[in-house]
Amino acid sequence: MTDNELIEIKGGGSISGTILNGVVRALSFALELGRSLGSALRRQQDGSYC
Repeated sequence: MTDNELIEIKGGGSISGTILNGVVRALSFALELGRSLGSALRRQQDGSYC
């Protein structure tokens, strides 16, 4: 390929599996953190630790 042909090559804009997996894991972590925090607050208000 010539230098001019190499300049014309454009990269793809697709989402890779690694990025998608990272986003899903981050959302899952945030959801679990919210559940844990909510449970801790509810136990503290109720006074029950069981």
